[in-house]
Amino acid sequence: MNIILLSGGSGKRLWPLSNDVRSKQFIKLFKNGDKHESMVQRVYRQIKRVDKDATVTIATSKSQVPAIHNQLGEDVSVCVEPMRRDTFPAIVLAVAYLHDEMDVKDDEPVVVCPVDPYVDDSYYEAVERLGKLAGQANLTLMGIEPTYPSEKYGYIIPESKDKVSPVKEFKEKPDRATAEKYLEQGAVWNAGIFAFKLSYLMEKAHELIDFKNYQDLYDKYNKCEKISFDYAVVEKESSINVLRYKGEWRDVGTWNMMSEVMADNVIGNATLDETCENTHVVNDLDIPILVMGAKNMVVAASGDGILIADKERSGYMKPYVEEIATSVRYADKSWGAYRIISVGDNNLIARARIKAGHRMSYHSHDYRNEVWTVLSGKGYVIIDGNKQKVEAGSVINIPAGCKHTIIGETDVTVLETQIGSEIVIGDKTKYFL
Repeated sequence: MNIILLSGGSGKRLWPLSNDVRSKQFIKLFKNGDKHESMVQRVYRQIKRVDKDATVTIATSKSQVPAIHNQLGEDVSVCVEPMRRDTFPAIVLAVAYLHDEMDVKDDEPVVVCPVDPYVDDSYYEAVERLGKLAGQANLTLMGIEPTYPSEKYGYIIPESKDKVSPVKEFKEKPDRATAEKYLEQGAVWNAGIFAFKLSYLMEKAHELIDFKNYQDLYDKYNKCEKISFDYAVVEKESSINVLRYKGEWRDVGTWNMMSEVMADNVIGNATLDETCENTHVVNDLDIPILVMGAKNMVVAASGDGILIADKERSGYMKPYVEEIATSVRYADKSWGAYRIISVGDNNLIARARIKAGHRMSYHSHDYRNEVWTVLSGKGYVIIDGNKQKVEAGSVINIPAGCKHTIIGETDVTVLETQIGSEIVIGDKTKYFL
């Protein structure tokens, strides 16, 4: 089974825990045994439990790659979009990647799924069946059996109420009265899940985009039209089947919906008094939060900000968050995690955690000096090619222009102090080590 997981998101709907670097699928709000896990970890684990030999490729933006490798390991297949161009170019790029970089054959089925619904294993059992149905029609979609006449989703109208049926037509998001009529016709929600033979989409892609192969498409990606897969392909295709899925499926795109499936009412250093009702707290800070008398509330705190909201109202926060101009203060990295503690005039203080056996990139800065203070753990630093051992209490001075990295022998925590006239993200040059 070849699965493409679409991992996008601008990080606005679960603010302040999500941001442009850490979208909602990377926030650890679920449980696997006694450990918290993120949506992408849960989804990847579910797929492998249903089909341990499944080939999973994550189609994503460059900013999310470190978080993916941090949470799923270095071996996971990732297809990186050079910039966002909507779902049709993203899927075409990923399919070209499978064909040219991973040698997936033309007659093999491919299933495209979003990375962020909350589902049980029966969903991926249906995905597996969807892959087996690929080729019986040019496209096979998975439709979600509606649980109520929703105004939030598009609808697929099948020709019959059979488990697998040809598609009669598609409908945009309706009002409630119209949605009720759709349900009477046996309609299902369109959840953006597609299956096809690889050769079908490669042929379709070459009809609509002028490119030779994966690398050529990647190089000219900025010229691709911004268009969804639905508009570019689905709505123009006459040979489409739909597979009905009746198991658990939830769109957890807001704090209100996410709180319904979170593992715990409290994650992080927080206390709810006995008068709180239906209230959830997620605290990503090092200071405690006390909540008293709250009913139907969500409290979320991180270095990017603090949210205190009625759960129902939390679904309407996006325009307010867009007006809050803050830089990202937390990011998962392939080697660990990085958190900004304070920003002042010509200085910045951050805490970096390097996982055992991992290292930062070998890099330099032109406009700032850095001081690393090792708070815990053991490892090595390399400064302009010179390697030295470090441990808790070690202090390393790194003048501007020096090439440097740190390697974790164990997990290492470092306090990084940046001092300079120009402290910007772009002041970084990477080198091979």
